[in-house]
Amino acid sequence: MNPGSLLEAKDIVAKVKRGAKGFSKTKVVLCPPSLYLSEVQKSLKDTRLAVGVQNIFTEESGSYTGEVSAKQAASCGTTYAIVGHSERRQMGETDAMVSKKAILAIRTGLVAIVCVGEAERDTHGKYLAFLKEQIAQSLSSLSMSELKKLVIAYEPIWEIGAVTAMSAGQIHETGIYIRKVLSDIYDPAIASKIPVLYGGSVNTGNCQAILSEGEVDGLLIGRESLVPADFIAITKIANELK
Repeated sequence: MNPGSLLEAKDIVAKVKRGAKGFSKTKVVLCPPSLYLSEVQKSLKDTRLAVGVQNIFTEESGSYTGEVSAKQAASCGTTYAIVGHSERRQMGETDAMVSKKAILAIRTGLVAIVCVGEAERDTHGKYLAFLKEQIAQSLSSLSMSELKKLVIAYEPIWEIGAVTAMSAGQIHETGIYIRKVLSDIYDPAIASKIPVLYGGSVNTGNCQAILSEGEVDGLLIGRESLVPADFIAITKIANELK
């Protein structure tokens, strides 16, 4: 539910649009609240910046007051959809619901950014089993051909909002594990091409290490996306690393 007004959203978009001009090596996707999608898309027309929706409903159409379908989002110029964000999972969204949303997003032509992540990290490795099951269930029914429209965003819930992010080494290890899980479910050659992002207390001070030493393909940025100068700075660092 941020930013709190269309005026604020348009101001952020305008600043990012100017600041990110020329960043040709990095894909930037802005995901505003659904009410702002059309206006944001208009502002970004003829730029390299893409628009994503923060959430879609589990059904293609029907009498579901207040919900947004994948088709409606796509009609506003959206090309990405965040699915299974940790905040939505905390509100009761299940792996089965995430799976349905991912399928609908992809079959509508959107790229599904499927979020996964454990609530806590234990010393015995139980969180790995949880993560494996969550990935498998959240991607159930996706065919091999549909993986081309899939992005995985790893966002450990226990890390979100923390002062510092996970160490680059921990992120790297978890990224390797996620790719192994994907390879066990699908063909390794195809699974290895699925982008893996990291989200959780990302800022200008740690993004370079996360990207380079953590070896992820990108970032799912929360708080810093509302601060244009910081968001642009992170994007600039990512662009220079590629």
